[in-house]
Amino acid sequence: MPPKPGVIPLGPLRLGDIFNGAFATVGRYAKQLFAIGAAVYGGALAVVAATLAIAYSATAGHLDRIFSLSADDKVRTEDWAPVVIALCSTALVCLIMGVLSTAMMYAAVPAVLQEAVLGRPATFSAVWRRAWSRVPAVIGTVFLTWAIAMIPILLAWAGAVALIIGVVSRDSGDGISVTLIVIGILGALATAPLAVWLWVKFSLAPSAAVFENQGPIAAMRRSSLLVRGDWWRIFGISLLAGAVAGAASYVIQLPFSFIGMFSGSLGSANLGDHPNPASIIVAMSGYLVAVAIGQLISQLIVAIFPPLVTGLLYVDRRIRTENLGPVLAEAAAVPPQYTG
Repeated sequence: MPPKPGVIPLGPLRLGDIFNGAFATVGRYAKQLFAIGAAVYGGALAVVAATLAIAYSATAGHLDRIFSLSADDKVRTEDWAPVVIALCSTALVCLIMGVLSTAMMYAAVPAVLQEAVLGRPATFSAVWRRAWSRVPAVIGTVFLTWAIAMIPILLAWAGAVALIIGVVSRDSGDGISVTLIVIGILGALATAPLAVWLWVKFSLAPSAAVFENQGPIAAMRRSSLLVRGDWWRIFGISLLAGAVAGAASYVIQLPFSFIGMFSGSLGSANLGDHPNPASIIVAMSGYLVAVAIGQLISQLIVAIFPPLVTGLLYVDRRIRTENLGPVLAEAAAVPPQYTG
């Protein structure tokens, strides 16, 4: 039997070994994982909330004038332009915080898993420093992966648009509709599997960026090399991990949604016939807080469990293809009992 100094045996992993290792990592290193997740997403949420507050305070007068207009009145440029600028600025801040928080979790989970595989303790500060140092590389791998995968997705969208245009214009009798329908169907069928294939091909890149201190391009090459010959297995296990995390996220959000709906109904009962934006926000604050808490907790599950499974798939592929088991056993100070 292969040695097991940490959460997995240091040999080729089966499906049960991978999921047991992921659950064991969550159990043993829950404080580190959830503390980092809470700090990352809580900080991102605080920045977004502060941005919304600043944007609202800067456009409150414009919003009041817009809401007070009748159906026949036109919105003046000096009123809607600041609102649009505030919305775009808020959306940009949300995008930046989303990228940073996602990259931080993609880096923190493998950093914890590195110690979990060897059975070593991990402190919050050590994991944070390790993850933060790898955030630029992880952002690069995630950005390049999504950019490459988005090319066929955009082509699929173009095909779908062509399909819609073809259906709308099928009565024109000019023969264009049949061509557009064929292009739309073929585009959707051909490009969606390609996007999935690319996503799986580079799915191990964030783990390689953290485990091996690789740059974005090198990490993507490592992922492509490790996935080769085992694409379907990695795809199936990753899909199953996403489904498990999604189901857990949905179950967690349900009670918070019910609490928020009850609180929102109580707050909206006190609104007048012509409420202003500030009174609406105050009335719905209970609902927003409950939903935000539920979303934060569920997001922690989604951000932790699938990357753990992906990280274990990375370790498994290196054990199978590069005989990493004895190296890990030596690093964990375990006598070499298994040679693969």
